[in-house]
Amino acid sequence: MATTHTTTANLTVKITPNDKGNPPGKLADAELHFRDGVLAGLKLIGFSIWERRGGTGRNVTFPARQYSVNGERRSFSLLRPIADATAQDAIREAILEAYADYDALGTV
Repeated sequence: MATTHTTTANLTVKITPNDKGNPPGKLADAELHFRDGVLAGLKLIGFSIWERRGGTGRNVTFPARQYSVNGERRSFSLLRPIADATAQDAIREAILEAYADYDALGTV
């Protein structure tokens, strides 16, 4: 079952747990639901929350598109910083906070 956690006045993070346990280490998927501004009524999907190797914390992967070049699989991120490489940190932290709140409720 999914739950939501509002992280700001304009954004809701929706957590959907990985009940199947496959692939190993994947804890949940996350969506960003926009409540205000030009993105109101839209959602951005494709975020995943993973247990870090060695069990020392959690990581968030961002939406990406896979493609093939000479038989080699590659991917590129669909949400990229314009100039500041740390611009993604706020979204990553909001998703991890929402998952931590969800986990604290004992529903994971």
